Amino acid sequence: MNIDLLFKIAGVGIIVAVLHQILSKAGREDQAMMTTLAGMIIVLTLVINEISSLFTTVRTVFNL
Repeated sequence: MNIDLLFKIAGVGIIVAVLHQILSKAGREDQAMMTTLAGMIIVLTLVINEISSLFTTVRTVFNL
């Protein structure tokens, strides 16, 4: 696993947190929630790609 993945997740988290705070203070709670949801989907996509790679490696090691 690359350290780059952790930096990407942290970067998305920081951006989403800042946008959520700005939108909440502006009274746009629904858009703040959608921004948070979009950030979660982006991070889950990154993590799912790594899990897929892990399963492929396990299959290769155990000849499954």
